[in-house]
Amino acid sequence: MRNSVIDKRILPLTIGGLGIGTTEFAIMGLLPDIARSFNINIPQAGHFISAYAIGVVLGAPLLVGYSVKFPPKKVLMAMMALFTFFNGLSALAPGYTAMMLLRFLSGLPHGAFFGVGAVVASRIAGKGKEARYIALMFTGLTVANLAMVPLVTYIGHTFHWRWYFAVVSGIGLLTFISLRWWLPAMDGKNDAGNIAGELRFLKNKQSWYVLLITAIGFGGLFTWFSYITPLMTEVSGISQGNMAYIMVLAGGGMVVGNLLGGYLADRIGAARTSALLLFLMMTALVGVFFFSTSTAASVVLTFLCGGLSMSVAAPVNMMMMRAAPGGEMMAAAFMQAAFNVANALGAYLGGIPLEYGMPYTYPSLVGVGMALIGLVIALRYMTQFGHQPVMMHEKRMLSH
Repeated sequence: MRNSVIDKRILPLTIGGLGIGTTEFAIMGLLPDIARSFNINIPQAGHFISAYAIGVVLGAPLLVGYSVKFPPKKVLMAMMALFTFFNGLSALAPGYTAMMLLRFLSGLPHGAFFGVGAVVASRIAGKGKEARYIALMFTGLTVANLAMVPLVTYIGHTFHWRWYFAVVSGIGLLTFISLRWWLPAMDGKNDAGNIAGELRFLKNKQSWYVLLITAIGFGGLFTWFSYITPLMTEVSGISQGNMAYIMVLAGGGMVVGNLLGGYLADRIGAARTSALLLFLMMTALVGVFFFSTSTAASVVLTFLCGGLSMSVAAPVNMMMMRAAPGGEMMAAAFMQAAFNVANALGAYLGGIPLEYGMPYTYPSLVGVGMALIGLVIALRYMTQFGHQPVMMHEKRMLSH
């Protein structure tokens, strides 16, 4: 590891995370503007979010399966070129159908970039700092929620929503250039086979434990985040005009929680960290249910829940790479699919009590149940796999 305070080798991955986080989350605040422009309603505009998520889920295994035999640096540059190109075209989309297609295509490189990036981050880290370097990559995603999403939303509202995609494309271009200059060259897998061979890790029970921990346990906090605006405005007494500050506060929590999760995973182990964080998720979501009527308590809980929502990213990615000897990149790509399943599952299940007329505090109770299931799976994982020694593929990976 370099002696500099900030290792510039990881910065291209961080900048890429910034661009991906911006395109994924900023559209939520611009849906009314896009709907008016295309003469559609907001639920129809919401399909653009779903199209992107489908692109992430499908693109992660397909693109990694095709590109795993190539050098990681070239793969990352190719993924970011696709990301930049399709987001740039989105700024010119003439209507609903074109935007649906372009959002789907924009989502394809998302999972592959983070999947390959997670393995690259662990390779360039010093021994014992792998999770922290993965967390540094995801810091771009958290900073997007902290700063870029509010900024781009403001630009889109003030000028035109098409500038949102132009800004994202600019970040993509900056990422491509930084990858070219700062990311070291690494060998690909010369013995890579077909996609079926790369998916062998799915026969490993350990892999399914991690995927379930992510999709179910991590999804618990999306029951809260998906309905944060009505929770704050109708229960906590925060005005609609102040919601931008609430979202910035949640983004600040994400930045802190992401880095803390990586630090703890390197200190006490990824499995122990995941179990601890899932327990804290349950506690925080119980707090949301009981104390959201207090404005002050809601502000504190927003920061805590924001932090916990990203703190699991680095630990579970480390667990998955340990569970997938020889298929780390594909496994990390599947993790991005699992995170998107968590997003969709949390939003859907959290909305069920609302359909029956219950208050906006009740989605958090659904989240408690999801986090509890994730915790039980994590404890079961620890019982079976938590004390295994470092595998030979990890030693080879760390020797690069």
